[in-house]
Amino acid sequence: MDKPASHKWAMRGLYGALAVFVLFLHLLPLDTQPDRWPFPDFLIVLTFAWVLRQPDYVPTVLVALVMLLADLLLQRPPGLLAALVVLGAAYLRASAPGMRDAGFVAEWMSVSAVVTGVFLGNRIVLAILSVDQAALLPVLIQLVLTILAYPVIVLLSQSVFGVRRVSAADASAAGARA
Repeated sequence: MDKPASHKWAMRGLYGALAVFVLFLHLLPLDTQPDRWPFPDFLIVLTFAWVLRQPDYVPTVLVALVMLLADLLLQRPPGLLAALVVLGAAYLRASAPGMRDAGFVAEWMSVSAVVTGVFLGNRIVLAILSVDQAALLPVLIQLVLTILAYPVIVLLSQSVFGVRRVSAADASAAGARA
């Protein structure tokens, strides 16, 4: 069943609002002590989960703007992680039709590989440019926590926000109408 354009815009707005909410929580000064565990990057897994489930809800321009805003607010090198996430999202968007019939574990492994590529690409580019970086162990812990957060984000996206995977039957029916 094809959704009206107003629903797509509402879900795009919801994605933007969720991104701002995640950034707000990340910037809140809840504790004056340094964190023991790095915070998982919920913004990346939220983006990848929505790209695989409903690509129309997260257009590339919106992903780029949200991630650039995150780079600026979190004082990361502007545009680097945004570009890597846009590339990862484009890869997942292109491979989404092939994953429609695959199980969740295959999807999770694919997202895990892309998230690992984003983290690794970020470290490599920063190392080439001789930019100071966090120690490797906290980054590895953040990577693992981010990968482990993916099923939670998918569950919340499906149950709370109704962002479900497009089935092969829905995709072929939509293609026949177009």
